[in-house]
Order: sequence, then structure tokens, then C-alpha cells
Amino acid sequence: MLEMKVPSPGESITEVEIARWLVKTGDYVTKDQAVAEVDSDKATLELPAEASGIITLQAEEGEAVKVGQVVCLIDTTAVPTAPTVPTAPTAPTAPTVPTAPTAPTTPACPPSGERGQSASPPSVDRVPSPAARKILAEREIPASTVVGTGKDGRITKNDALKASKPSMGTPTGGVRRETRAKMSMLRRKVAERLVSAKNETAMLTTFNEVDMTAIYQLRNEYKDAFKERHNVGLGFMSFFTLAVVRALKLFPDVNSMIDGQDKVTYDFCDISIAVSGPKGLMVPVIRNAENLSFRGVEAEVKRLATRARDGQITVDEMTGGTFTITNGGVFGSMLSTPIINPPQSGILGMHNIVDRPIVRNGQIVIAPVMYVALSYDHRIIDGRESVGFLVAVKEALENPVEILMNGNPKQALEL
Repeated sequence: MLEMKVPSPGESITEVEIARWLVKTGDYVTKDQAVAEVDSDKATLELPAEASGIITLQAEEGEAVKVGQVVCLIDTTAVPTAPTVPTAPTAPTAPTVPTAPTAPTTPACPPSGERGQSASPPSVDRVPSPAARKILAEREIPASTVVGTGKDGRITKNDALKASKPSMGTPTGGVRRETRAKMSMLRRKVAERLVSAKNETAMLTTFNEVDMTAIYQLRNEYKDAFKERHNVGLGFMSFFTLAVVRALKLFPDVNSMIDGQDKVTYDFCDISIAVSGPKGLMVPVIRNAENLSFRGVEAEVKRLATRARDGQITVDEMTGGTFTITNGGVFGSMLSTPIINPPQSGILGMHNIVDRPIVRNGQIVIAPVMYVALSYDHRIIDGRESVGFLVAVKEALENPVEILMNGNPKQALEL
């Protein structure tokens, strides 16, 4: 009998949660077949069978299990069972002859005074569970007034909690349903990190606007040739990533972190990109973005985003990062104050692009404008650095040919 234990999904991870079993006890599984999905605090991963055989589950869905803990057993001596062939029906047996009825051991009719009130076996309907009974007793709610949703009508703890909610005014007759589901370990960890970032950093946000006309013109002129040459689209992320890399070099404090009483500054740019995945927000990392071209950034963004949305992203691909870019504009956001991704010290928020009136050369013109926001940790980044960083990003995006492409778009785009 093979004991399958939880493998370590990455450094510093000591516990995972069984998100979903893909098989059930008694199933025959083959080696490397995915048998479960497990959530860590960084990603959702598949658990492959270590051998072929009959599986016996040892953990429940939603259960937190330690790395190295046994979660299932596999009987490697078992072989897949062949489908059973139905046998021909046997001849019917002769009917049994009923015997004479025996005298009843209980009265044929109820005693005097109890006629018309025949006894029935007690029902489990409306019988509360121990936890539900305690809640109902504390709040003085009769069990007879509560509808049980458990097995055979048993009143569950959730039923008792619902029944004890205060009145919300006169019912209108509409449907009023609610569902309750445990958050995944990944979602809970994200929640903890967001609260931690708000409570433990001196977070401020500074804003600016970017005239996207020059980038629009470049994309319109070169996007078809870029896609044909590199098999990847020329999007906005490459422009923003390279603009951020330049700004981080000009203002290295933004590429720093606090570690205890130390300030750690990096001479490389590992850019985290926020991606909405099936299990929630994920933040894969573009490593050494300072060494990438437009093609390199777009290819890596596409690779990481695809892996995140398909649930294939690994913990290593989301570990680290020195600065984050998040694009709420894809969902229609006009403006936001993004939350720092700790232990990083800065995050740049992109937003939707809208035609707005701006002043250019003394004239009011209509231009595609994006509002951008930089949230930063004021403990380590001063106002001069934060504002200067965002201005440097704006300058590069509004003059990409000169600042990001050395005056030669075709060479920069490798066309």
C-alpha cells in the first residue's frame, strides 16, 4: 500500500488545503493522473498519483493538511476491474405460500380515550444538531419554528444562525437566498496580505495622466507586422513595463524594500503583473525585465497570464518581484488607489483609456488619456521620489520613440 504525502509546493509553505478531489475512494487511478487540486497561500496546484492502483482518500475537501501528511492510499497490487457482463435472468422461483397470521401482540385498537390518535414513530424532523441547539437556546428560538436543511430535516448550525438574524423590515415576498462557502486558502492569504499592507505600511497614492496618442500611433503602424513576426500582440504592457524599468533606474528607492531595520535596494527589476485567475488574484513575475525587449516583455506577459488563467502557474513563478503593475483598465476602471503588494514598496495602477479634452500647444484637443496611480510606502519612499518616478513613467509613455526606442521603432520592435 503506497502512502501519498503532500509534497512541498515551494519554500516557506508548510500547509495546503484540499480544494477538490478529482477521484473518489475505490477508483482505479494511473500513475501521474491528477487526483486532487490543492490550494497553497500562493497558488492552486494539481496533485498527481505517484503510482497506479485503487485509491483510498484520507482527507476531506476543505481540510488543511501539513506538507508531508498522508492524504490518500494507493493499493498498487490492484488491477483495473473488467466491466461486468450481465448474466441471463434465472427462472422465477415458486411463490411462497403465506402462513396463517399470528395473533397480534399489541392491542388491535387503542385503549379507551386514545381512539383516533394512533401512535407514530418519532421523527428526526426539526431535531437540532448540538451546535444548533446551543445557538437556539441562547437566542430563545423554538426549534419548531426553524426549517432544517440537514439530513432528514435535521437543523444544522447554519440553519440556526439564519433563523437568529434580526428582522430587516417588512418582507416584500421576493426570493431571499444566501449561500455560504469557505474561502480558499489562496483567497484567505490574499485577504491577510491586503489587510497587512493597509495596516503595516505608510501607504500613499499619487496620480497623473498620460496622453496615449504616441503609443496609439505606434501600435496602429506596427502591430500587424509585430504580430506576424513574433506571434504575439503589441499591447500596452510592454510600453508600461519598459517605462517602469527606466523609472526604477532613475529612482532606485522605489525598487527597494524594508527588511526589519534594513533597506534593501535591488539592481534588477523583477516586475510583478497582477492577473485575475480562476482562484482569484495572482501576481506572476517577469524576471529581469531590464534585459527584455518589447517582444520579450509581450511574450512573457502572454506566457504567464495564460498559465495563471489555466491554473498551471507555479509558486516559483509568483515568488519575489520588486515592483508591481496592475491594469484595472481592462475591467473599465477609471481611477483607483492600488494596494501595495508586500514586501514591495510600490505599485503602478493602469486604468481605462478615454477620449478627453487636453491642452496641446495652447489648443484644446481631444486625445486618448489614461489616468495612472502610484501607491507607495512613505516609510521608504519620499514624495520627491514618488512624484518623480510617476513623471518619468509619463514622459516615457508620451514620447516612446525617443525615450524607449532610441529613435528607431523598427529596430526596437525587431522588425
